[in-house]
Amino acid sequence: MIREIIKKSLALNEAVVSNIKSFALKTEFLSQGNKDNHIELYKAYVNASNEISAKLDSVDKSEVNGNHSQFRSLKLDEAFNQNGVVLHELYFENISDLASEIAMDNFAYIKLSSDYGTFDAWQKDFLACCQASRCGWAVTGLNIFTGKYQNIMIDLHSQNVPVGIIPVIVMDVWQHAYYRDYLKEVKTYSSAMMKELNWNVIEKRIQLTEQIKSLTR
Repeated sequence: MIREIIKKSLALNEAVVSNIKSFALKTEFLSQGNKDNHIELYKAYVNASNEISAKLDSVDKSEVNGNHSQFRSLKLDEAFNQNGVVLHELYFENISDLASEIAMDNFAYIKLSSDYGTFDAWQKDFLACCQASRCGWAVTGLNIFTGKYQNIMIDLHSQNVPVGIIPVIVMDVWQHAYYRDYLKEVKTYSSAMMKELNWNVIEKRIQLTEQIKSLTR
């Protein structure tokens, strides 16, 4: 997923088209109704993202300003919906592993333990980000400027996103992700999802980010 994003970012001369992907959400921590609703929301972000991208190809840029212009509105919507697509795909890919397991010699375990002191400290900090986000996301990502893995919280899809973060672990903490099954208990929901993180997917992401880090040092 991250490799695909990097490839797309190299050429933006025409509309960027996102394709709806299929995900097998096997977890029993979420009801089927919740899963179905979540997938439909994801599809809506894909469709909106494609529509906005197409409009940006032909929008009038001659009278752009910071107070109000169609270009400005489209760019704001682009960030919101494009991030909505990417974050949902990363989230769906890294949850719902019924055989979730991480060994102490895994790259992911070593890196997160090193940057947070202990693996448990990373978990506690990540869970705190899940609780602190105001309807949005908790993300563990590589900060390409510090070379460290950092937990961040994103409000909505595009607020409070630090520059230079490459996501490797993503948790959806919008209320629609859990309210049907957990009401306001975001901590209970997040803890349940963390029990089924797909560490095989996360391991591959971290291996890729380490390659990227080696190019920026």
